[in-house]
Amino acid sequence: MTKTSQEYGEWPLKRLMTEVCGSGPKSAEDLTREQALEAFQRILGGEPDDLTLGGFWLANRWKHNNAEELGAYTDVMREESVVTAEPDCDPVDCGANYDGKGRSAIFGVGAGVVAAAAGTPVVAHSGDRVPTQKQDAYKHVLDELGIRTELSVQESADMVDETGFGFYYQPEFNPKVHALWEQRDQLGVRSFVNTIETLANPANASVHLGSFYHLAFAKKVCDTFAESRESDVDKVVMFQGMEGYDDIRPGYTKVAEWDGEELSDYEIETANFGMDFEGEDLEVENVAEESATITEAVLARERDDQFADAIALNAAFRMYARDDVSDLDEGLAAAREAIESGDAAAVLDDLRDF
Repeated sequence: MTKTSQEYGEWPLKRLMTEVCGSGPKSAEDLTREQALEAFQRILGGEPDDLTLGGFWLANRWKHNNAEELGAYTDVMREESVVTAEPDCDPVDCGANYDGKGRSAIFGVGAGVVAAAAGTPVVAHSGDRVPTQKQDAYKHVLDELGIRTELSVQESADMVDETGFGFYYQPEFNPKVHALWEQRDQLGVRSFVNTIETLANPANASVHLGSFYHLAFAKKVCDTFAESRESDVDKVVMFQGMEGYDDIRPGYTKVAEWDGEELSDYEIETANFGMDFEGEDLEVENVAEESATITEAVLARERDDQFADAIALNAAFRMYARDDVSDLDEGLAAAREAIESGDAAAVLDDLRDF
């Protein structure tokens, strides 16, 4: 049911557009925290009409949100939409772009399973064909592998504790954001919702692993965590991912780390880890289906190629993010041992049996 603006404060979205953020990219002003809080409360409450909502999203896009605004939007989402369930362990939170990938294989499932087999619990979360790209994401690879994805939030937490890897499904843990699907689809471009949904952290993990196109975005995400009063994340590790997803790109890759106070960045080169392949070597025709086939073959020790290397390196990053290994070399050794020993294949079996 649509709410009336009288249930909120003094800043309906139309007024914000007229007086604050809707005058264009050069003259628009940023919202205060209080204005941003009220704006997203109204959005999640169904108060603005679709035309006003679309205009507000576009105004935020052209002026670029700052960390204070994103922190406020994240707080409203966490307070009013996100349902959390904490596993007994403290996993690495992997919230890759929900709108997915369309050209290259998804390695996060295989990487998460391998990391889990090596002793690093991992949580992934996504929706189902999220706008704007509506491409393949974590859910679709898991579906192809025969692993249940449409779980209650408590079932997701139980999955982590029982197997070391868990999946949280957006319609279950973030229902009010999921309810915006149609309006987001009609908008036709990404909005700040595409950013904050990846920060939902339904397992209340203390470490977040994500990706970025440009380093400035990684800094903004870290600043968003710092501004948020509802997110309790101690460490963030982000890297330049393939197609903006949380899969390490071949060649030179920029990495950013935030320890709760300071942001540092550095570069890695995949060739230094004995990996000789290019981005096009990781491309596939059917992302979900082939990612699942590749994942299963690597874990079964039936492939020892660029895809196996990519899964191992991404697993190493998850171990490193949680400080379970001292560096990526140690993580790579642990990942390859988890595959060679059959432990990773056993985790996959456990996930299918869950």
